[in-house]
Amino acid sequence: MAGRSVVSLNYVAAYTEVGIERTSPVLEKKYYTPDVDESTKTKNAQYTKDGVVKLKYLVCTKESCKTVKKVDTLDKGSQNTIIHQNKPSKRSGCQAQIRLELFDHNKFRIYKFVEEHNHSFVDEEDLHFLTAARSLTYQKEKLLCAMSNLNIGPVKAFNIMRTMYGGFENVGVTASDCKNFKNDINTYIGEYDADMVVRRLLRKKEFLPNFWFDYQTTDDGALKGLFWADEDSKRNYFTFGDVISFDATYRSNRYNMVFVPFTGIDNHNRNVTLGAALLGSETVESYKWLLQSFKKAFLYEPQVVVTDQDPAMKRAIEDVFTSSRHRLCMWHVMEKLAVKVGSRLCNNTDFKKQICDIVWTDSITPDEFEREWHRIINEFQLTSNKWLSDMFEIRDSWIPVYYRHENMSGLMRTTSRSESENQFIGQVCSSKSTLVEFLSHFETTVEGQRHEHRKNDHDTRYNNPTIWSDFILEKQAAQVYTRTIFNDVQLEIQAACHKCVSAMYINVDDFLKFSIKDLEQPFAPFFEVMFRREDVTVTCSCNRYEQFGLLCCHIFFVLRMCDIREFPKKYILRRWTREAVPNTSTRAVVSREGCSENNGDIDGVVRDIMLSTEYVINRLVTNMDQILLNVLENHTFSLGRIFLFFRRSLEIHLQTSPCRTFSQHLKDSSSL
Repeated sequence: MAGRSVVSLNYVAAYTEVGIERTSPVLEKKYYTPDVDESTKTKNAQYTKDGVVKLKYLVCTKESCKTVKKVDTLDKGSQNTIIHQNKPSKRSGCQAQIRLELFDHNKFRIYKFVEEHNHSFVDEEDLHFLTAARSLTYQKEKLLCAMSNLNIGPVKAFNIMRTMYGGFENVGVTASDCKNFKNDINTYIGEYDADMVVRRLLRKKEFLPNFWFDYQTTDDGALKGLFWADEDSKRNYFTFGDVISFDATYRSNRYNMVFVPFTGIDNHNRNVTLGAALLGSETVESYKWLLQSFKKAFLYEPQVVVTDQDPAMKRAIEDVFTSSRHRLCMWHVMEKLAVKVGSRLCNNTDFKKQICDIVWTDSITPDEFEREWHRIINEFQLTSNKWLSDMFEIRDSWIPVYYRHENMSGLMRTTSRSESENQFIGQVCSSKSTLVEFLSHFETTVEGQRHEHRKNDHDTRYNNPTIWSDFILEKQAAQVYTRTIFNDVQLEIQAACHKCVSAMYINVDDFLKFSIKDLEQPFAPFFEVMFRREDVTVTCSCNRYEQFGLLCCHIFFVLRMCDIREFPKKYILRRWTREAVPNTSTRAVVSREGCSENNGDIDGVVRDIMLSTEYVINRLVTNMDQILLNVLENHTFSLGRIFLFFRRSLEIHLQTSPCRTFSQHLKDSSSL
């Protein structure tokens, strides 16, 4: 096109070969000799006699040549009929070598030396591609194991490491090396997988206080059931075990064993794991063994058990948990709705909304529920749907309006407690994992869960909520309940102040009977609140306290109207309070009893060295002059000083009181 000039730029990347190129004067053959200190990697071998090294050989990594195996592809009777892929060889038949032999006075002498290499050397920037330049160090192995516990695969772990170390060339390994390391671990576990898990849990039971573990095997010795719970799980069950849920919908390992977590609700209204099991089958016998082990561990049954619709599980609960009330998880039931009635009906009409309005509520009566249910079924012509008919027949086991007087601790009020627990565990589980890996994943997950609980405790103690009203009970509730629970109580108090009115009250024996209109539920009937001043006894027809253990807005309205100035202690459930369970250490959860004591000491010392090094770096990172002075101007002296520093500190750590950390000893040794 006129008026436009085209400029072509050809860029040729420059590759610098390392080594001095020479030419043989006789054969006029090119060869190379080293020009850098570490650009040439060597292999070594030796000959030993009576435990004494007699001969030692150092040869180039490109010595010898690739052995080509001949294959007769035309001979069908030959055993070697596989055509092997033609892979390139790194070897070039290089003869460079050094040979040493032992002679008198335990000294070695060189008896053969060939300096010439028949190949150029690798550029310094490409050294990290060489096999000899790669190695998995102790810290990299520990990092890979830690990431594996979080279900981070070796390739992702490598990508994280290359970011940490500043590029591919600085990691010192490849993604394949990381994958091979993981495969080597799984190979080592091999057929001893179940045995290693059992021995590890038995060791916990032996050394950890109140740790419970039980297992069963088949007649031929195969593992078919595991159940375990530690001391913290038992403490949590004592406080939060009134209502538990469990299901077996999650398969978490390569053996297709079913993972069964037992879940409760803590004082922050969050999931808390009360125990865990692995089952090889979902039969009545397997579940009965599991529930019997559960009773042996915790000594008493929960008040309410929430499960899915598994018939084997239902039968086992009836036989073992004889005093518990069995309820179905609403989430599992409603998840099947679209499948049972058709996705077109659920997505293109307001059928699902109408069903949810009468299912996900506890503010209507059983008669109202049944009337609305039949209206919806007739309106959408679903009278012949067998699944809906069956679910209506067992409505008292999953519809909240039928157990409004039962304590459910909020478990049925949310959409999915069991499923959220499965998603939580699923973040660190894999269907391809070994049992050893799964146990590590589980311990890491529970550690995170308990850390979150401690954080919620901390936020409750050190963050002051905003008080919305002048009602004195609101201030008292803020000091009693956890922050999450207080938020719920505060909403009820706010509704009592602004959205409730009293239509009338009358005397009934020694009680005052109030008729309360809730403006948030304009079509609901009046709520009846019974109040006795002498002992501050109060009840409400909405049954919120009976079901969730928290007072409703109608009761708060009456307490405010009657000028009650102290929060009634009889209506404060310990499970919702700040001090429901004491803070405990998570060390027992993640301790690796399978490791030797020496390895544990080494890990502790290495961890402290790393933390102390980070402390020193953080102090110097903003002082470039000090860094240049200690590292660039006096590099050798600095390295020697660091070595002596850590050696002296380690000696102090091993010789003095074990109660003090290695980091503290390092600070004491800063005068070196």
